[in-house]
Amino acid sequence: MTIYDELVARGLIAQVTDEEEIKDLINNGKATFYIGFDPTADSLHVGHFMALCLMKRLQMAGNKPIALIGGGTAMVGDPSGRSDMRQMMTQETIQHNCDCFKKQMERFIDFSDGKALMVNNGDWLLGLNYVDFLREIGPHFSVNRMLTAECYKQRMEKGLSFLEFNYMIMQSYDFYMLYQKYGCNMQFGGDDQWSNMLGGTELIRRKLGKDAYAMTITLLLNSEGKKMGKTQSGAVWLDPNKTSPFDFYQYWRNVDDADVIKCMKLLTFLPLEEIQEMEKWEGSQLNKAKEILAFQLTELVHGTEEAKKAEEQRLEKRQAVVDFALQFEGNPYVYGGTSLTNGADCSGFVMSVFANFGYSLPRVAAAQCEASTKKDISQLEPGDLVFYGSGYVDHVALYIGDGKIIHASGAATGIKISNY
Repeated sequence: MTIYDELVARGLIAQVTDEEEIKDLINNGKATFYIGFDPTADSLHVGHFMALCLMKRLQMAGNKPIALIGGGTAMVGDPSGRSDMRQMMTQETIQHNCDCFKKQMERFIDFSDGKALMVNNGDWLLGLNYVDFLREIGPHFSVNRMLTAECYKQRMEKGLSFLEFNYMIMQSYDFYMLYQKYGCNMQFGGDDQWSNMLGGTELIRRKLGKDAYAMTITLLLNSEGKKMGKTQSGAVWLDPNKTSPFDFYQYWRNVDDADVIKCMKLLTFLPLEEIQEMEKWEGSQLNKAKEILAFQLTELVHGTEEAKKAEEQRLEKRQAVVDFALQFEGNPYVYGGTSLTNGADCSGFVMSVFANFGYSLPRVAAAQCEASTKKDISQLEPGDLVFYGSGYVDHVALYIGDGKIIHASGAATGIKISNY
């Protein structure tokens, strides 16, 4: 299977400008390609993960990646996928963020011996003469055509600043400069960047009379069509000081059943044949697939040792939750209560157990955790929240293993252990 065919089979490719030319370039290791990263924070996050994995795959196939750090474009801010204007950052903040990105990218990409490049578009953007730039580049862009771009259309109702309107031209100019400086013949990016990428291929054609190519990769969305990589506490970062390896592991271990195989294909380097076998798995095997996914991605970002620690820590924490809950067997049931010693109801019991371990679990969230579907016992692990009744959404309990649950069942029996 060629590298292009593998990208298709994994569901990575969204749009391409010239499929046959792109196939030839990447299958034969002739692509010098770039992906841009605007340093809007001091760490990369899960939203960047797809791009980093793609760069790694293509480099392994003999192609040369260029990681373009947006030290210049970050001064403007990309309007794509946003309903409001990005916060303006100082040059000092941007430079600090650029430095942080470099360290993290080295885990994915081999920059030794010129096998890959890391460049900063601030090197050519920040020193531009405005009038000269307008005269050289401006004539090649149609405002009417730019306004039809999806990244601008979605901002028109709330207002699009002239500052952000320039972003497409700046990104196009990046491709133009990279083509001249480094022979960069391809650009890859998220599907929401398509209009900006076409602007670059067109500018190269108009200014240099040369062909350049663009390919977008699918956005990392869950089965509900929402972007992955966020939790209640915010983004899932690649920096271990912002998202610990354990929390990173847990994020992927807890993906929805409907998303696990897709994430496996898009993000891991496991052979497709192995993943296709996992597609047949059901019940408790899906939990095993999630563990494989979580370990593979944690190992990729944080290393084998941290992935093993996260795996062990997860099992220890689950058992600690169960052990803690068991000591309250026999304590009273109180409707509306949340006290483990003086009395709690169904939701209050599980809320209070998890609160002891630092997890804030709202009553409604606890009540609805498993209310939509009663899971088969083969899918459960000790420490899972489960729905065990019928007709009442607040019948939630803690699964403790061996087909049993602990829950606050009613005034007559209080907190007790039952069969699931």
